[in-house]
Amino acid sequence: MVISLDDPKKLKPLASQAHQVAMNMLRPISRKYDRAEHAYPTELDMLAAMIDGLSESGASEGAGAAGVRRDETPSTGGSPKETGTKNGANLASVMSIQEMCWGDVGLLLSMPRQGLGNSAIASVADEEQLQRFDGVWAGMAITEPGVGSDSANIKTTAVLDGDEYVINGEKIYVTSGDRADHIVVWATLDRELGRAAIKSFVVPKGTPGMRVERLEHKLGIRASDTAAIIFEDCRVPKENLLGSPEIDTKQGFAGAMATFDNTRPLVAAMAVGCAKASLDLTRDLLAQAGVEIDYDRPAHLQSAAAAKFLQMEADWEGARLLMMQAAWMADNREPNSLEASMAKAKAGRVGSDITLSCVELCGSVGYSEGELLEKWSRDSKILDIFEGTQQIQQLIVARRILGLSSAELR
Repeated sequence: MVISLDDPKKLKPLASQAHQVAMNMLRPISRKYDRAEHAYPTELDMLAAMIDGLSESGASEGAGAAGVRRDETPSTGGSPKETGTKNGANLASVMSIQEMCWGDVGLLLSMPRQGLGNSAIASVADEEQLQRFDGVWAGMAITEPGVGSDSANIKTTAVLDGDEYVINGEKIYVTSGDRADHIVVWATLDRELGRAAIKSFVVPKGTPGMRVERLEHKLGIRASDTAAIIFEDCRVPKENLLGSPEIDTKQGFAGAMATFDNTRPLVAAMAVGCAKASLDLTRDLLAQAGVEIDYDRPAHLQSAAAAKFLQMEADWEGARLLMMQAAWMADNREPNSLEASMAKAKAGRVGSDITLSCVELCGSVGYSEGELLEKWSRDSKILDIFEGTQQIQQLIVARRILGLSSAELR
């Protein structure tokens, strides 16, 4: 099968629209909300309304990720090779997110109704839940004090009491935790059964027993609110458990983890977009300084700055292609856990390397607030950490390639 490395033609208009939004709406207010941490970017309300209108009219695909549905296959039951390939909502999402993060990562993370919890709902919810939670803005609460990257060790509990689950625990680093109107909470039905008992629950904002404890002050993505949330005897209808309530010890918590197969390519897209912004500006600044980048000459025959820039562009292209592959596989209902982790690991590391190297290449201009280079280096660091750290991604990749379980390779 011939693989095209070009962006799909039908999705190019969407990516172009997202780039225009990034350039004309996000860039101009980027520094403003970096300095005004925790202030809600009201300019995003109009943008969200525009996206909703496009989605309702069917004129825009990929305003939000469609989710990786493990129970779905191509309509004819055959492989993509037999049925033809599909460039769908997941690919559209990563392309548009890449362009939006060329504008500002923190503002993209602040978009109403585009939270990481929305991807969880899209990935795990049944058909009734998809309809019931359509249009909500959902944050996602996974990380806990003392748990960190070990999602299987979650201590927050959900106990069935009649027709409701009673949730108790503490969650930290919840993106849009204060602004979102719903929170998708990961909790265990039975600590003794380990990861198999971990499920995700949709908790509406304002539910008694749920409170935002504090907002975090951060190195980057300051436009995005990051909250710590306490759950004390918080009751939610049992219908708000996403997916099946059955505990399948053979499956583990693959249902909940399917969320990451969807969100990791999105985070990779954020890193790719932020890195591209740094490369574009650095190329211009180097040209103004008289540094010529010649694509027809070997790097070792050019200046050190030009050689470094060529190396960064090559790394960036590798990250972008892995991102596109993971999203394409999701669109075509192919298992993409390995590729999603590879994309996230590569893009997260490359994003941090590129943005910081661009600061170095541009010297005092890069380090000052006169340009956005220093901000992008701060923003990009989180993209190598949340949704699974660099080290966790490498561990997942190793397990997948070697065919080992989490118990066999820690």
